[in-house]
Amino acid sequence: MHIVVVGLNYRTAPVEVRERFTFAEKDLPEALSQLLLTKSVMEGTIVATCNRTEIYVVVDRLHMCGYFIRSFIEQWFDIPREEFTKHLYIYEDEQAISHLFRVTCGLDSMVIGETQILGQVRQAFLQAQQEKATGTWFNMLFKQAVTLGKRAHSETSIGESAVSVSYAAVELGKRIFGMFTNKKVLILGAGKMSELTVKHLYANGAEEVIVANRTLSRAEELASKFNGTPCTMEQAIERLNEVDILISSTGAKEYVLSPEQVGHSMKKRQARPMFIIDIAVPRDIDPTIAELQNVFLYDIDDLEGIVESNLEMRRSEAAKIEVMIQEEMDTFYQWLKTLGVRPAIRALQDKSVAIHEETLSSLFNKLPELDEHQRKVIRRLTKSIVNQMMHDPIHRIKEMTGGQQGAEALDFFTKIFALEDEMNEPDPDHNTRETSKPTQAGNSDQTSGNKSSTYRVSLSPASL
Repeated sequence: MHIVVVGLNYRTAPVEVRERFTFAEKDLPEALSQLLLTKSVMEGTIVATCNRTEIYVVVDRLHMCGYFIRSFIEQWFDIPREEFTKHLYIYEDEQAISHLFRVTCGLDSMVIGETQILGQVRQAFLQAQQEKATGTWFNMLFKQAVTLGKRAHSETSIGESAVSVSYAAVELGKRIFGMFTNKKVLILGAGKMSELTVKHLYANGAEEVIVANRTLSRAEELASKFNGTPCTMEQAIERLNEVDILISSTGAKEYVLSPEQVGHSMKKRQARPMFIIDIAVPRDIDPTIAELQNVFLYDIDDLEGIVESNLEMRRSEAAKIEVMIQEEMDTFYQWLKTLGVRPAIRALQDKSVAIHEETLSSLFNKLPELDEHQRKVIRRLTKSIVNQMMHDPIHRIKEMTGGQQGAEALDFFTKIFALEDEMNEPDPDHNTRETSKPTQAGNSDQTSGNKSSTYRVSLSPASL
């Protein structure tokens, strides 16, 4: 068996391409169903967000699986593969597992350390599980990936510091005001960066927004997004004493605020602080304004310096998470190695139960005078003997199959306990989905229901 991921993301495809390969939530059950009809696919999960579309599969062979998955994408979206193949990436086995772990930890995100993707992967897995698209491998792998993502954010500081200019401005404001509740914001100019900053301020409690622009219609357009008040630049200067936060990004060639104008407004404020963010290049705000008492002025360089510092901190935290990822990969491989021994252990347990029951039946037939209590005591004690005798062999075979000679150890275990017949019987409790599939009409490559309802696990990590 092999684990494969095929996908495209913000690095490999522009938004105009990504938006053509989105799965509507209502269509995911059918998409998963179609994915499972794809040749070689045994388990599947689809992760679809605005920044990525990824198809995770367990396949019974690597040969041609990339071709089959591309065919699924081509047929589902009705887009010729020539239009998207160059945007795809394909990771196999170890790379695929590492990629999933990095995704859930936020290391593969556009904003490193963001947490939204963790919830999106979790939801994708739960839906695939609900649709019975996952089995033994993915039920283990995705639960482990989600748990790792939670650990990465709780045990490191990967997501704690601002890594955008607009959000850095908000973080600076918190140092001054603590919270933005009941704070009034004035925007000079209606640029994109100003809008993003106001969105963050609004989300953090700022309740009133005044938008000033040389073109009043543009001010009205932006103000409507925040239930704000539009005004002219001249009116904005007159209202300086009302506001707590000023964001400026006008594109003017000269300063739009002078020390005199700000100083005049500060006299009316009764020592209330004013937080000014000058995002414009060239600057809108005369830097000497920062010398005024209770005025806190930051320009784009101040904010970018904070962002770079925070990015460096996140990179440092990411290095810690990479170590955690490697540890989790080792854990998964160790689990995978022992997965193959489960049928042998189950066979030994079944055989011991059969021998125990047969022996007790013979004993009770020879001692018919035993009452029910005596029979229960004998059954309990003899069962305890059987369990104690099996404990060490089972523990040792689990250890041995995790080593380099795992296959040989399992073969020896099977022979020494004469489990060959039991091993050839189907395991009704094995936790995999039904893998037999109907033939898809018109597809000569499709499987035709001849796969076993369970599948064996390779003990070699290299052949996953």
